[in-house]
Amino acid sequence: MQSSGLRPVEILLVEDNPGDVRLTTEVLKDAKLCNNIHVVGDGVEAIDFLRRRGNRSGAVRPDLILLDLNLPRMDGREVLEEIKGDPDLRHIPVVVLTTSSAEQDILKSYSLHANCYITKPVDLEQFSKVVSSIEEFWFSIVKLPGM
Repeated sequence: MQSSGLRPVEILLVEDNPGDVRLTTEVLKDAKLCNNIHVVGDGVEAIDFLRRRGNRSGAVRPDLILLDLNLPRMDGREVLEEIKGDPDLRHIPVVVLTTSSAEQDILKSYSLHANCYITKPVDLEQFSKVVSSIEEFWFSIVKLPGM
């Protein structure tokens, strides 16, 4: 559990489905850790956020990225490739959180250096458990830079 003297955990959620955004943010707001959730709805916005371009010039560097693969304008695979190909961004853990369970998506994501791949459960209760597990693992068990 995070002590009150530490900064909040910064999470970037890259998701275009409003229902998944709402559910993910609700679960994370109820989390044990103090966190700030930043949401972008497509891959271009994600890259702008991470590179602090345009109206995202004041964006914070996230501690974790939750990335959907099926995004408008620039899909999650392209976003992942950009992140892991950039020396300033590649250290940020990227959790692919998507509806696809296709083997080629899993293989492609790992070949692009995703830190893990999780298929979104259809059941709301299971989805909540998955998001809680992500939070628990990445912020209670794993040691991240700057945390």
